[in-house]
Amino acid sequence: MGTYFHPQCFCCHSCGRPIVENEFSLSGRDPYHKSCFKELAHPKCEVCHQFIPTNRAGLIEYRCHPFWSQKYCPSHEHDNTARCCSCERLESWDARYVSLGDGRSLCFECMESAIMDTGDCQPLYHAIRDYYEGMNMRLDQQIPMLLVERQALNEAIVGEKSGLHHMPETRGLCLSEEQTVTSILKRPKFGRHQLVGIKTQPQKLTRKCEVTAILVLYGLPRLLTGAILAHELMHGWLRLKGYRTLNPEVEEGICQVLSYMWLESEVMPGFRNMPSSSTSTSAASSSSSSSSSKKGGKSKVEHKLGEFFMHQIANDSSPAYGGGFRSANAAVNKYGLRCTLDHIRLTGNFPL
Repeated sequence: MGTYFHPQCFCCHSCGRPIVENEFSLSGRDPYHKSCFKELAHPKCEVCHQFIPTNRAGLIEYRCHPFWSQKYCPSHEHDNTARCCSCERLESWDARYVSLGDGRSLCFECMESAIMDTGDCQPLYHAIRDYYEGMNMRLDQQIPMLLVERQALNEAIVGEKSGLHHMPETRGLCLSEEQTVTSILKRPKFGRHQLVGIKTQPQKLTRKCEVTAILVLYGLPRLLTGAILAHELMHGWLRLKGYRTLNPEVEEGICQVLSYMWLESEVMPGFRNMPSSSTSTSAASSSSSSSSSKKGGKSKVEHKLGEFFMHQIANDSSPAYGGGFRSANAAVNKYGLRCTLDHIRLTGNFPL
């Protein structure tokens, strides 16, 4: 460094102890033990908590979640490390996830507000129906809503004659055909990182109108369950109001807008006026806030989850769900929800 030191005075800027090795690290004018500098500057994996290794080119290569900024070794994408089916974060080695028993895992933060059976979900379902009514989009028909396991949802999808489904996994379904569906009757119990004792019952769904039932995967956080319900209810509303068969970008796009708007009302109440009228805004927001206040308000964890679910909708890469949402959202922001829906009814497309 071009300077003279007593041996005991040449100390590491991090730990304060003398540097006696022949090599040391330098940051600006500050010397460090190589091990201390690595501890400070070399990124650690948030899954295995080890230093992220260098690749063949000698560069530090890691993966990073675009929303949570969780950094991890590339190898964890292929070594069967569990990923939360709700928030997408990888399981850390010091915080085990809960197995839902159908190939899905849930982190403890998402578990806090998870809805586990059909009965638990009814208040949320009615709150979202009230939200629709507050925007002058009342659903007169009583559409059954069931929480189901992954296998039951997949079987119901096979039984449907038409419809687009979000890959890699569908989380909800607006059912049009008569089917017998196995629903979650009683919430499972928590035991040793897995849920046990789940109680189900087969239910015969008869077709009384254009919509037979709405199915949603069980075990998801309240805000994600609500976003799925808001999306599927919009499918139901379109069918019950006699809208023509729409192309996937239009139908999925406008359904994603309703999902996003409901999340927005929960996460950022009063952030923007609902695109119909000022009176419907107050009604919709009051029904939404009342359902949240019964639970004592949302925690910071749940609030952050809501922001993530909105981020997922806004940044979806699929043409129908992502591209459709962005086109639908632009139309709703420009013309309002009611004018956009009227234009869709007349032309089958979004207003430009």
